[in-house]
Amino acid sequence: MRPTMVAALAKPGRLDRIAIALSGLCIVHCLATAVVLGLLASAGGLLGAPIIHEVGLALAMILGAVALGLGVMEHGFLLPVSVGALGLGVMAGALGLPHDGSEALYTVIGVGMVALGHRLNFLAAD
Repeated sequence: MRPTMVAALAKPGRLDRIAIALSGLCIVHCLATAVVLGLLASAGGLLGAPIIHEVGLALAMILGAVALGLGVMEHGFLLPVSVGALGLGVMAGALGLPHDGSEALYTVIGVGMVALGHRLNFLAAD
């Protein structure tokens, strides 16, 4: 280090202020980490609750049946409703799988199929 930097750090109380600031940052980091992890654990428990999945599936089935059904009546193509219904079936089947990651995987696949059915429905209406 240059002599001027050493002299600047050696001023009375400067190193103490730097140490106090670092200690304060450490406390903020530790508390923030505990709070964030606590919130994530709570949110994970809430979002992982079976009722969330069951209500979500019920809403998806109602909305899918109405939107895809109206689409078939409007344009007459069965492919969108077939793809969407298969996706809803995959989502429903995923509710019975163990919570080891396979449930989430099959739910995502089912949701993707439902979204594809709605996209096909949208394109068929044009």
